[in-house]
Amino acid sequence: MPGFLLEMQLPGLMPDGGWILLAKKTITGPAFIENSLPNVYAHWGDFLSAMKDTLIMELWAGSVSFLIGLILGIVLTVTRPGGILENRIIYQTLDKIVNMFRSIPFIILLTALMPLSRLIMGTAIYVRGAIVPLVFGCTPFFIRQVEAALAQTDYGLVEAALSMGCSPLDVIWRVYLKESIGHIARGTTITAISLLGLTAMAGAVGAGGLGDFAIRYGHDRNMTDITWITVLVLVIAVSIVQTFGGWVAKKNTH
Repeated sequence: MPGFLLEMQLPGLMPDGGWILLAKKTITGPAFIENSLPNVYAHWGDFLSAMKDTLIMELWAGSVSFLIGLILGIVLTVTRPGGILENRIIYQTLDKIVNMFRSIPFIILLTALMPLSRLIMGTAIYVRGAIVPLVFGCTPFFIRQVEAALAQTDYGLVEAALSMGCSPLDVIWRVYLKESIGHIARGTTITAISLLGLTAMAGAVGAGGLGDFAIRYGHDRNMTDITWITVLVLVIAVSIVQTFGGWVAKKNTH
C-alpha cells in the first residue's frame, strides 16, 4: 500500500503450543521516490503531518481573518469622510490601528503576541499557538484589500440607492458587497497566498507546518531534497489558490 511498509509474521505454532503474532507498521514514502528523494522518503510521516498542520493554520487563521477583515473593511468604508455613515472618530481610530499592525514585521509579531496566544489558546507554540499571531498578521492586510475593493464601487449607485430610501445596511449589502464580489475575491486570493507565506514563516518559531519541516530537516540537517519538495508543494498550493480565486473573480465581474 503506497505510503506504508507492512511487516507481518502470520500466526504460527510455537514449540510450547502457543500462538504468537508479530506486526510492525512504519510510515515511509511511496516507493517510487525512494531513490530520487531519499530524505523525503525517510521522513514521509513528518512531511504529511507538516502539510496537514499548514492546511489547518491556513483554514483557521484565514477564516477568522476573512470574517474580521470583511467587517472592519466595511466599517472603514462607510465611516470615512463622505461615507454613508461618516464618523471621524471611528474611522481615524480604526485606520491608525490597522496601520500600526501592518507596520510590525510578522516575525516580531509572533514573539510579541505570545502572552496573548497563551491566554486565548492555552499555548504559544505549535499550530494552536500560531493561530493568534497569524490572524493579527493577516487581518490588517485583508482589511485594506476589502477597503480597496469597496472603493471601486460606483458612488452613483450608492447615491441612487439612498435616494430610493434604502437603509445604510441595504446599501452595504445590495450595493457595496454585491458590486464588489469580484474585487473582494481577488483580494481574498492575494491574502490567502500571503497567509500561506506567513504560515511558513511561523515554522521558524516552532509553529509546525511546512516551514518548520523545511527548517528542521532541509536547513538544519542539510537535506536539500526536503527543501525542494517543500518549495514545490508551496508553489502548487499557491497555483491552486490563484486559479480558484481567479475563476471566482471572473465569474463575478460584470
